[in-house]
Amino acid sequence: MYDLNGKVALVTGAAGAGGLGRAIALRLAQEGADLVINDLSEDKAPRQGLPAVASEIEALGRRALPVYADVSSSQDVQRMADAALAAFGRIDILVNNAGAPAGRDRVPVVELEEDAFDLIQRVNVKGAFLCSRAAARAMLARGEGGRIINISSTAGRKGVARYAAYCTSKFAVRGFTQALALELAPHGITVNAICPGLVATERINDIASALAPAGTNMADYRQGMMESEIAGIPLGRMTEPDDIARMAAFLASEEAAFLTGMSYVVDGGGQMD
Repeated sequence: MYDLNGKVALVTGAAGAGGLGRAIALRLAQEGADLVINDLSEDKAPRQGLPAVASEIEALGRRALPVYADVSSSQDVQRMADAALAAFGRIDILVNNAGAPAGRDRVPVVELEEDAFDLIQRVNVKGAFLCSRAAARAMLARGEGGRIINISSTAGRKGVARYAAYCTSKFAVRGFTQALALELAPHGITVNAICPGLVATERINDIASALAPAGTNMADYRQGMMESEIAGIPLGRMTEPDDIARMAAFLASEEAAFLTGMSYVVDGGGQMD
């Protein structure tokens, strides 16, 4: 276990019932952190939403502040940062987890519409930039260091057909991670990225719907996609949200104080350097 008592963490994209953001937020709370949890809007209710995540965090004895905000909007991000500082007085840890949903972007480049490409970059890249800028400013003002953790992807290390917009965004997140790490290192703020493989979350349904040929049985296609993924993983199973949450907790802790600018693959050995 890591000691995050007295720390305040901001986790974006945290409303999904079985998503990465929720798992990361709960793990950081278990380690002692208070949480600012974010998602786009209250229409996440069918997946239980931020109020349910906040209740789980509070049941662990930690404080939780839900904030609905669009991470691609500078005004929304500043409002979120201001709310965090007003409630807790500090931001020690930022996890940039919010991501655009899979959909019209999962097509060959020759069929990719400009607005679909732009949406992915706006959420995945601009969102990470805006949230990191706001959190870094708060960390610098306090002068006690901090942790920024960006969620990239194995698709941010190796191109995947029909994932061009997504791959572009996740490669960009890794480059942004390195540049920001160099800028913030003199101030004791580390910046690292996590590169998950295909994670067993509800997003698999969105990906399967986007990729499946017309007339395909969606359940069969989803199952086949998961079986194909597992076949390439030496440790023999899909990446789970808790796998990513454990890595996030480590990077947020003092145990990772001398690590910065790195991208860590968490996929059971599917990608090896």
